Amino acid sequence: MLAGVVYFSGTLYWITSVMVRYGDLQTWVAILVNAALVAYLALFPGIFAVATRRIVVVHGRRALIAAPVVWVATELGRTHLFTGFPWVLLGYSQTTVLPIAQLASVFGVYGVSMLVAGVSTAIVMTVENAKKAKAAKTSHSSLALLRPLRFWWARQFFQVGPLHFAIFGVIAVGAWGARRVAASDMTRSGDGIRVGLIQGNVSLAERSEAAKLPSIFESYIRMSRQAIAEGAELVIWPESATPFRFEDDPIAAARIRTLAQQARVPILLGSDQVTPAQKGIPTRYFNSAFLVRADGTTGGAYRKMHLVPFGEYVPAKQIFFFAAPLVEAVSDFSAGDEPTLLPIGRHNVSTAICYEVVYPDLVRRFVVGGSELLTTITNDAWFGATSAPYQHFEQASMRAIEEGRYLVRSANTGVSGIVDPYGRVLEKTAIFQAAVLVGSARFLQTSTFYARHGDVLAYASVVAAAALLFVSIRPPSRRP
Repeated sequence: MLAGVVYFSGTLYWITSVMVRYGDLQTWVAILVNAALVAYLALFPGIFAVATRRIVVVHGRRALIAAPVVWVATELGRTHLFTGFPWVLLGYSQTTVLPIAQLASVFGVYGVSMLVAGVSTAIVMTVENAKKAKAAKTSHSSLALLRPLRFWWARQFFQVGPLHFAIFGVIAVGAWGARRVAASDMTRSGDGIRVGLIQGNVSLAERSEAAKLPSIFESYIRMSRQAIAEGAELVIWPESATPFRFEDDPIAAARIRTLAQQARVPILLGSDQVTPAQKGIPTRYFNSAFLVRADGTTGGAYRKMHLVPFGEYVPAKQIFFFAAPLVEAVSDFSAGDEPTLLPIGRHNVSTAICYEVVYPDLVRRFVVGGSELLTTITNDAWFGATSAPYQHFEQASMRAIEEGRYLVRSANTGVSGIVDPYGRVLEKTAIFQAAVLVGSARFLQTSTFYARHGDVLAYASVVAAAALLFVSIRPPSRRP
């Protein structure tokens, strides 16, 4: 639990400032709300420790080898329980270590988590074995102590054990991954497309000033024209880019349609969507992505399925009664229910909005449905100049490896970028700078093992961990 508190406090510290600045909470209340989230997330490494200890107590120290399985089971639980919050899973630590990260194309980020946890487990088991061997040596006579005990660590290393299997596993995965990256077969297949990413760098304060809304819109039109002039065949605006609802402002929408039609370039943009009340169903608000075809017509709309807790809705409002200002400040969005694809010519693309991209299974559903290019749009202005925008970008990059797809990301304040199917960042922007980024991607139809079979390893880990705990219900043995 303490390790979990330290880990999540260090990686989610920025949530406090978000709630103070945009949720109208006093600092101490924001700290309390964030502490509640951190405490909840810390339960998962706590559960991991309790479960692993029980297995080891009953079956002996060698049963510590089950630790990576139990760890992955708890990560899967963190992804799905109470809508889930799979931020900064252990496997994301390897996103930029491309040879190792290729394992995600087979078993997803959970497979990478298992490898990292497996190496840690092997080190612990080696140290424990060495300590046990040293204790046995020191129990001999004083004459035996004259033997070269100073080399017992070396002897432990050269004896075949868990550490050797871990080293072999890392070398094998790294060699296979390096070969996969070097071959880069997917970068030579499919149809190419030039993508223009618009990073408006519009602060939330500016969006709230009515006098600035026309100039914001004009800047997006101007930057889109620049992207098209640089060869963009698809222009992508970030989440909630338009200072109006696309379907409710015919004049502004007409300008976007005209731009797309004149340039013969489709435009993908984020905008809120409202469905009016009817037949007992109240008015509902959606965080959506719209595609304007090259002929100026609407090609489709995707409604965000995974909403941000404390950002787009407040979970357990009764529990967080002391955060009443936050409840009032947060928009009450509804979740979409379909992984809608959007047509670009004869190809289909998917759009993950904001932190949806950290849900591996959701992005996989897009690919199973026929997505040939992953797009993600976000407004990370909320995060400020913290580590959060970089965390968000690296987690998005892992989806490209898992699915064997190019991923293009348009972020209001950055990081915007293009990632190839092997996790290589081809282009990216700095944060809090207006930018027009034009780069190459490809529509792909090939499939990875993970895209075909999903989180089989993670679910197998849940079954294995449950089985080990079931057979550990008996009284503990007296094994050392």
